[in-house]
Amino acid sequence: MSGLCAVAAAGLSLLTSSDDFTLAWTHSVEKVEWREDWRVESGRLHLHQASVMGSGAGMEPPPEAVLRNGRWVWHPGIAQDEIVLARSDFTADWRLCVDGVCGELHKEKGQTRLRACP
Repeated sequence: MSGLCAVAAAGLSLLTSSDDFTLAWTHSVEKVEWREDWRVESGRLHLHQASVMGSGAGMEPPPEAVLRNGRWVWHPGIAQDEIVLARSDFTADWRLCVDGVCGELHKEKGQTRLRACP
């Protein structure tokens, strides 16, 4: 199996068989969107690009960021085994986008962990 899997209280589930996905969320204070473009490669999650529509409240773009179409864009180039998504009753849920189609990762008790499917 390839693609992106989620581990939540309900167990392991396949989110998408695509190896490319975007995580998006709205900052709780600044109310602007943050996006991260990820790719599943060699069993790990690689962050290829991040962008934000503003700055402030702990979300300043790094010095190498470039302003493109109203968004600060940069290429972190980091890899992780998993991404842990925390939840809050005070913010909108995370959005997962694949091939331009986005949907909320429905709020569940506790955390959701994203990782490459085994």
